Amino acid sequence: MSNDFNIDNFYYTFSCNCKKVQKKTFSKGQVITTYIQKRNQLCILLRGNADLVRYDLNGNRTIVEHFSKSALFGEVFYKVTTNNELLVEAKSKCTVLFYIYDQLKAPCTKGCEFHNQLAEHLPELILNKITELNTRIELLTQRTTRDKLLMYFSMISTRKLSKTFELPLSLTDLADYLSVDRSAMMRELKLLKEDGLVDKIGNRIILLYE
Repeated sequence: MSNDFNIDNFYYTFSCNCKKVQKKTFSKGQVITTYIQKRNQLCILLRGNADLVRYDLNGNRTIVEHFSKSALFGEVFYKVTTNNELLVEAKSKCTVLFYIYDQLKAPCTKGCEFHNQLAEHLPELILNKITELNTRIELLTQRTTRDKLLMYFSMISTRKLSKTFELPLSLTDLADYLSVDRSAMMRELKLLKEDGLVDKIGNRIILLYE
């Protein structure tokens, strides 16, 4: 994202000018939103962490995406075409901006700075979103649990600029995020330690390979 785009200033501009945007706060564990076809909702996570979770008809749970500060989500990015339940859950206290994408063409007031900024930066925001989704697809197409774990660890390491980092997900959520069996994932983590590829101390991962 461009250095001249500041999400905090963006929020301040919206709160002072735009009448068509809502800001809401959620506690850990609360449902932020569900995905309903045709609502075309755009959300920006201003504070906290959240997960997009899918429950299939058998009640099986999958974490489709993990969101952190400044992440975009909502139906505008994910058209619901199945009967699976999709919802966004707060993993910590969250502050979220809600906006109906179709209203972008109808500013609330003449010269609304929020709409001007959103229209200016939306292509870049969407490009970042596409990049994130492509990375997610690449992760899920890894053939083995080991490959998924190593790629995920490399992604977090690159993001943190360190070979030592805290996992942003619990082990149960990580298994759901990687779409693997938790028991099989725990066995693979043990093997990765035995093979000298990673070390794990609590929720901290240390990459030992170059």
